[in-house]
Amino acid sequence: MPELDERIKKALVEYVNAVNEAELNRSPDALARIGDEAHRWRLERRTRALRRRDAFSAARPRRGEIRARVLRWNAGEKEAFVDLQLLIARAFGAGATGFAEERIERERIRLVPFGGEWRLDRAEPLGDERSSAALLGSGAEGALGAGGEWPVAPSVPFIPARDGYAAWQGIASGVQAAPWANPYGGASARSGPYDREAAVAYAEAWWDKANPAYELFEVNCTNYVSQCLFAGGAPMNYTGKRESGWWYHGLSSGQERWSYSWAVANSLQHFLSQPRPAGLRAVRVERPEQLSPGDVICYDWDGNGQFRHNTIVTATNEDGMPLVNANTVPSRHRYWDYRDSYAWTENTRYRFYRIEAIF
Repeated sequence: MPELDERIKKALVEYVNAVNEAELNRSPDALARIGDEAHRWRLERRTRALRRRDAFSAARPRRGEIRARVLRWNAGEKEAFVDLQLLIARAFGAGATGFAEERIERERIRLVPFGGEWRLDRAEPLGDERSSAALLGSGAEGALGAGGEWPVAPSVPFIPARDGYAAWQGIASGVQAAPWANPYGGASARSGPYDREAAVAYAEAWWDKANPAYELFEVNCTNYVSQCLFAGGAPMNYTGKRESGWWYHGLSSGQERWSYSWAVANSLQHFLSQPRPAGLRAVRVERPEQLSPGDVICYDWDGNGQFRHNTIVTATNEDGMPLVNANTVPSRHRYWDYRDSYAWTENTRYRFYRIEAIF
């Protein structure tokens, strides 16, 4: 990739510094120099939401930084486009009660020349937690079109590597399964206690990268949470029908097969809400502080009963509040309420699920 124009670099640095300052200081004043009105409004809304959180929570960071990485760019005489990855790191508390929070956001930046410099004209998030569909296929990376726009950010193709995953799970590798058999486990393949430590260890290992033993979706939050639950010992309920059970079959006849409850946010929430005598089961509780590492939180951004995002609890802060890991926007030890998300609204509702101790 050719070297990025220094004037474009300068505009990007100013933008990243403004975003970091606004979030850390809970002040929208730093955002005044961002020219994109729609994006400035998104950032201001996030800043106000975090300020309201501070009134009843000890979740305000002591320090933080944003490390930016240019993924790709294209510049002409009249405009430039940059795909930017932001690793946002925050430090909370001190000593034994302190923790570090990380999340990775991706944005597409459009810049235009102005007075011999470049300035930000538009910024758009590439993927957020609002999307509910997890049914997107793989695609090859697109080239920059004549109109100055890339296609929707591509998903990563499925790469079979089951031996590595089998070693993680402690199950025999190299199993040859008949068509529609389930090499990952069946309804009665495993039973026993929920290993919360194993679920959290898996969540920590894979929060910022994809396990190649599974398909990676552009909207990957529920696929990731399901993998964590399975790593903790939850047995699959394999039915062979997408609309029932909770299962991941893997590659069959050139196509990935999985239940909606495995990969679609609203479907997993519905599955957890239903009582059953055995298998993956959960109890809905009323308050976040009733959760422990290995439990699940579901997010309804509009308060309309449609759950669009799921996370897994991986730690708690000094107030006993959950810290969560997630995908789509890769996140580690993120404060549970997601007021720092572009998807969050005043109508956001949550459901808290404590995973049963015995399957």
